[in-house]
Amino acid sequence: MSDNPSGTLPVADRHRFDVDRLAAWMTTHVEGFSGPLTVDQFRGGQSNPTYLLGTPSLRYVMRSKPAPVAQLLPSAHAIEREFRVMAALQGSGVPVPRMLAQCADESVLGRAFFIMEFIEGRVLWEQTLPGLDRDERAAIYDEMNRVMAALHAIDPATVGLGDYGRPGNYLSRQIDRWSRQYKASETESIVAMDRLIEWLPGRIPVRESVAVVHGDFRMDNLVFHPTEPRVLAVLDWELSTLGDPLADFSYHCLSWHIPPGRFRGIAGEDIAVLGIPSEADYVARYVQRLGALRAGHSAVTPDQGRAAVAGAAPAGVAAAADGAIADWDFYIAYNLFRLAAILQGIMKRHVEGIAASEQAAEAGSRARWLAETGWAIACRLESTRKG
Repeated sequence: MSDNPSGTLPVADRHRFDVDRLAAWMTTHVEGFSGPLTVDQFRGGQSNPTYLLGTPSLRYVMRSKPAPVAQLLPSAHAIEREFRVMAALQGSGVPVPRMLAQCADESVLGRAFFIMEFIEGRVLWEQTLPGLDRDERAAIYDEMNRVMAALHAIDPATVGLGDYGRPGNYLSRQIDRWSRQYKASETESIVAMDRLIEWLPGRIPVRESVAVVHGDFRMDNLVFHPTEPRVLAVLDWELSTLGDPLADFSYHCLSWHIPPGRFRGIAGEDIAVLGIPSEADYVARYVQRLGALRAGHSAVTPDQGRAAVAGAAPAGVAAAADGAIADWDFYIAYNLFRLAAILQGIMKRHVEGIAASEQAAEAGSRARWLAETGWAIACRLESTRKG
């Protein structure tokens, strides 16, 4: 459909649509739009395909549900929610693209979609950040930490998201949801997943805070400034809702528990040499920042490291004076289970021929290792509990 910019590919056959119909719709619904229109598909986007739209004067991004299929998994591909949350967060301090228009009428392209502004910047795919020096890596990680604390510090009601999800029993509902999603997309038996489905509901922490949670906050869902360690946009809000910020943050921290060859991770890397913070330092910095932001103070600076003080943790976050979070291993085991369920869904879409990404089979095949790693943490927790 056009020459390929960096990070894009020609549109896959199964995700093609009538470009002329889209151009006609944008002429009516997107202020300032003027064709002709070219279309490429971004790599990634395992669930909802994402397209780069080009015109002689401007570029846009379109996010859509997959091509028409007989049946989608329950609650999947919720692009209407993505549009709503990013529109609500405009001007909140959490960087998001500007929302331009959405179309729920599937007769236009055969699927629902929305249009947002294109943000020029870097998408960093490798979490060891090759090509950057130690200080640059440290700054990138600190910026991710800052943005996540800024998101969790927002009062949902003040940005019109007070009804964006049910405020209580988030972990219980999430475990139930992903257990059902996993069963609906099961292509092979994974014993560790069955055991986690049984174990997790009985180990949910008693306290639970509420915040707007992203649901898939990771490095390659962020657009960084072309030269600065600054996030310009947080993308892919499909799994966002109101929920436990620690569940959201601990998902982000799975990087420290997963080797690069297994999925996106830095486990086993010499992070001290690379300039990447330890998980303990990273967690402590988040606790400090979130506590300061919710108290109405400035966020902590990077050089404060683990110099957390007793009482700095925000409500709903049980943290020691050094910033360590209680029940952290539970949260990691839960998120390994959750990620395994997500990847199993990708594998199911690959088997059915409707996956948005060419890498779907590779991603889906990693579900077993994640589940087994999560179950190993659960067994360790039970052993400690009994001891």
